[in-house]
Amino acid sequence: MSKDQAIGGLIFIVCVVVIIGYIAALFFPTQLGNLIGLKIKDAYHAIIWLTAIPVLIAFVAVLGIGAWIGWTMATTPPPKPIEEIEAEEKKEEEKEEAVEEEKKK
Repeated sequence: MSKDQAIGGLIFIVCVVVIIGYIAALFFPTQLGNLIGLKIKDAYHAIIWLTAIPVLIAFVAVLGIGAWIGWTMATTPPPKPIEEIEAEEKKEEEKEEAVEEEKKK
C-alpha cells in the first residue's frame, strides 16, 4: 500500500466516523451528550447547533471560494487582444520565411 492510499484510507475512516457521530448526535443529542460527559438538558438547542454549525461552515467556505475567485480576477492582468496576438504570429512567420530564403541562397 502506497503512502497516498494510506492517507486516503485514513481520510475515509475519519469521515465515516464523523458521519456516524453526527447522525447519532442529531437523533439522540441528550443520550450521546450524557455518554460523552456533556450535560445537555434541552435536545432542541443541541439539534439547532448541530444543524447551524455545518451550515455556517459551508456558507463561509462558499463565500471564501467566491472571494478567492474575485481576488484572482482583480489581480490578474487582462489577456492581450486577439489582434495583437495575430500580428505577432504574422511577424514571426515572416521572419521564419526570411530565414528560410536566406538558407536557400
